[in-house]
Amino acid sequence: MIDLEKLAALAVAYDAGDARRVQHFMKVYAFCRLLGRSEGLGEEEQNILEAAALLHDIGIHEAERKHGSSGGKWQELEGPAVAAPLLAQAGASAAQAEKIAWLIAHHHSFDASEDLAFRILLEADFLVNAYESALPPEACGTAGERVFRTETGRSFLQKMYLEKPYKP
Repeated sequence: MIDLEKLAALAVAYDAGDARRVQHFMKVYAFCRLLGRSEGLGEEEQNILEAAALLHDIGIHEAERKHGSSGGKWQELEGPAVAAPLLAQAGASAAQAEKIAWLIAHHHSFDASEDLAFRILLEADFLVNAYESALPPEACGTAGERVFRTETGRSFLQKMYLEKPYKP
């Protein structure tokens, strides 16, 4: 199993001085943990998903340095190479590192796969991005139709962004 605590510490150290990015990947990690467990992922697949959540945006700084952009395609391109040594230090096997690299390299490609761990990573990232970007309910509804596949993810999306706010 990948040592997630060590991996989180390595990711925080890599993104030192960039609290916004650390906050983002930690929130995506939390949603992946909840969604994956609620959707019944096996222990190893859950471990891989959580590791991918911690590193899904790890290529942003390299993308900005090399391409002058943090755009999704550049994150996907640069992320796997940045993630590889961190995964090795956290004890990932070659097979685990390969799966995580694929998840990182496709996490902005909504139609890349129907793999459950992949779908959960997309959903968790959207749940966080919708809040951080203050997306309007219409955009969230469209994403619910086009991106979300899991019952738990759809429920979170509905309750967080599509229901009328509670007013005391």
